[in-house]
Amino acid sequence: MPTSSNVIYALSDKNQQIVFSQLEQEAATETSVSEVSSVVDSEAELEVDEEPATEPTKAAKDTTQPKDDMYPNCDVNVWLRSCEQEIVEPIEGKVQGTVPEWLNGSLLRNGPGSLKVGDMMFNHLFDSSALLHRFNIDNGKITYQCRFLKSDAYKKNNAARRIVVTEFGTSAVPDPCQTIFQKIAAVFNKPGVNNSDNAMISIYPFGDEFFAFTESPIIHRIDPETLDTEAKLNVSDYVGIVNHTSHPHVMSDGTVYNLGCSITKTGPAYTIICFPHGPGMFENARIVASVPARWKFHPGYMHTFGITENYFVIVEQPLSVSVPTMVVSQIRNRPMAAALKWFESQQTYIYLLDRDTGELRHTFHTEPFFYLHIINQYEREGHVVLDICCYKDPAMLNCMYVDTMRNMQNNPDYAKMFRGRPLRFVLPLNCGTERAKGRPAAGPKGSSATADASWSDMWQNLGSFSAGDSTDSGLVLQNLVQIEDSKATAYVMPNRTIFCKPELLCDLGCETPRIYYERHLGRPYRYFYAISSDVDASNPGTLIKVDVVTKGKLTWCEENVYPSEPIFVPAPDPQSEDDGVVLAAMVWGREEQNRAGLLVLDAKSFTELGRCEFVTPGPVPKCLHGWFQPTATTKGD
Repeated sequence: MPTSSNVIYALSDKNQQIVFSQLEQEAATETSVSEVSSVVDSEAELEVDEEPATEPTKAAKDTTQPKDDMYPNCDVNVWLRSCEQEIVEPIEGKVQGTVPEWLNGSLLRNGPGSLKVGDMMFNHLFDSSALLHRFNIDNGKITYQCRFLKSDAYKKNNAARRIVVTEFGTSAVPDPCQTIFQKIAAVFNKPGVNNSDNAMISIYPFGDEFFAFTESPIIHRIDPETLDTEAKLNVSDYVGIVNHTSHPHVMSDGTVYNLGCSITKTGPAYTIICFPHGPGMFENARIVASVPARWKFHPGYMHTFGITENYFVIVEQPLSVSVPTMVVSQIRNRPMAAALKWFESQQTYIYLLDRDTGELRHTFHTEPFFYLHIINQYEREGHVVLDICCYKDPAMLNCMYVDTMRNMQNNPDYAKMFRGRPLRFVLPLNCGTERAKGRPAAGPKGSSATADASWSDMWQNLGSFSAGDSTDSGLVLQNLVQIEDSKATAYVMPNRTIFCKPELLCDLGCETPRIYYERHLGRPYRYFYAISSDVDASNPGTLIKVDVVTKGKLTWCEENVYPSEPIFVPAPDPQSEDDGVVLAAMVWGREEQNRAGLLVLDAKSFTELGRCEFVTPGPVPKCLHGWFQPTATTKGD
C-alpha cells in the first residue's frame, strides 16, 4: 500500500507485522501545495496596485438544457433555498404517530438561511445568512419558528441590498471610498473585526445562555425561546486567540472547552480555552494547553477537537490557512477560501495534550486526510481510540460552491469528491519510544528534528533495501496496537515517529455525527448517529445508526425527505446507551419547499415513533447543527 511518501509496504494478517520492501523517491517536493479554492491565484507578494474584487454572482435562472440527472435521487436544492419570511410567532404542526410523554424541550437549529441579498447571490453555502430554527415540544404539542441571526453582516447587507461584507467564498462589492492605506491598516485590527460575524454553523450553551457559533471569534447570544439575537461577544476580548472552532465541548459540570489559534512570539499555536462554569464564564476564561503549529505561516484549519479523561486531542490535517495569502486577500478584497492550502504530500498529525499540565505528551502520524467532525474519543487499555469522519482531501469544500451544487447532476466526479467514511485510529500510549512523547517538528523545548527531516531519516534506514527483497531481508516493525478486537495498527518508524493506520467503522458516508453526548463524551461508547454524505446513494436523505463494536448499522429513510443532524435524547433513567429517541429536523425536496418537520425515532430500533409536520409561509432550507435543551433546564423556568 502506498503511503504519502511513496513508501511501499505490506501488512501480514498472520502476525500483524509490517514489512518495508521498496522505497521510491517522491515526485513532488515537501512544499508543493494545491489550493482548495479555484477562485484565487497562487500565493502572491503584496503589491501596492489594487486588483478589482470578484463581482458576486447575480441571481439568474438556469438556462441549461435538461439532461438525464447523474444523481436522480438527490435534490441538492434543499440546501440552496432561501427563507423569504421569518416565522416569529410559533406555528403549531400536525402530529402523527406517538411522541413520548417524557419528551419536552426545545430543539434549536442553525444553518444556511438565505443565499440572496437583493439581486445578488453568495458563491458558497457557508456564506449563506444564518437562520435559526426552534422546534418546541410541550406535552405532545409541537411548534416551529425560524428567525435570521441579526449579525452585523446580515444588517449591513440588508441595509445596502447588496453584499458589502466578504464571506468565506464571496467577495464584497468594492468600497470606492476605502483607500489602499486604509485596507493595510485594517489588517492590524483586533481579531474578529475584519471577519464576517455570520455565525451560521452551530449553537452551544454556556451556562443558561445560548450562543451561535462560526469559526470567527465573534459569537452571538440568542434567546432560546424567541430566537432574538441579544448580544455579540468577541471571545478575543477575553483570551488571546484569533479564531476558534465551531464545536466547543460542554462538560457534565457545565465547563466549556474550545480549541483556538493564538499568535505567539514563535508563531501560531493551537490553544485549548477553558470557560469555567459559573458567573463570568467569559471573564474567567483562560488558556490551559497549547502546542505550536508545525508550519509558522500555515496553521492548520480546525473545525473541531477531542477530549478524553486525561488528554485534549488535536488533529492537525494538512489543510492550512496561509497567513501571507490571507493578508493579501484582505487587502485585495478576496474571500477567506483563497487562503486555504492543501499540502497533499504531508501527513496528518495527531497531538495528545495533558489535561492537567497542558503539555504535549504524544504525537502520532497518519496519512493525509481532510475532516470536519470527530465522532468521539476515549482511553482504553493504554490507548486512545479516536473516531473521525474522514475524506481523502478537501474537495468536498469545493462541492459546496453554489455553481458546483447547481451543476452537480452533470458532474460525474461530484459523488467521488464528496466521498467520506468514518475511520477509527488507535493511538498507543505505552510505545517505549522517546519520540512518541514529544513533538517531531520544531516547537517546544527539547525538540530536535523537523517534520520534513523525519522521512529523510527513514529513507536512510531503508536505503539498502531494493524492490523484491524478501521479508527476511526487509525491515520488520511490530504493530503496537494491543487491543484484541481492533484492526487499526500503529508502528514505530525508523525515525522513531509513530505511524497509524485506521480501521473502517462503516462503509457508508457519515456526517454531522452525534452520540449520547452527556454520558459518553470522552468515554467508551457503542453507537453514533449521522446523516448520509453519499449523494449517489439510493436515498441520500438516509439517517444512519452505527454500532462501533459490531460494525453493524441501521438506517431510516423516506422518499424525498431530507433529515438534518440526528440528536440523541435519553429517556428518563436510561437502561442502555440507546435507550431514548433520536430527533431530526426534516425538509422535503423537489416542489415541497414550504414543508418542514420534526422526526422522532426510537433510538434502539431506529424506527419511527412519530413526527410533526408544518406548512410554512415560505421555503425552508436544510440546517446544519443544533442542540436539544430539555424543558426542565430551559432559561426562564
